[in-house]
Amino acid sequence: ARLLDLARRLSRGEALASGDEEEEGGCPRHREPLEVFCKEDGALLCAICRESRAHRAHTVLPVPQVVREYKEQIQARLQTLKDDRDKLLEFREAEMRRNW
Repeated sequence: ARLLDLARRLSRGEALASGDEEEEGGCPRHREPLEVFCKEDGALLCAICRESRAHRAHTVLPVPQVVREYKEQIQARLQTLKDDRDKLLEFREAEMRRNW
């Protein structure tokens, strides 16, 4: 849900401010722009945080690429849920007709 919210806000060009981040959408520690996403920690990082020991060995990707990837995953899962919902509605309708 957090990633979906981030993706929506990024696609609308909004700042990435949440509980831990500053109003301007920067790193709360270094006041730098959040430019990359750490896949292991699921967190947006600034350039300084990216080079810290905590994230140096982690896989990081540029934010726009991550947004695209997660958006595609979410859309695929949403389509699966829609298909399942349609099957359930068809089953429900068939059961209701059978009961009548």
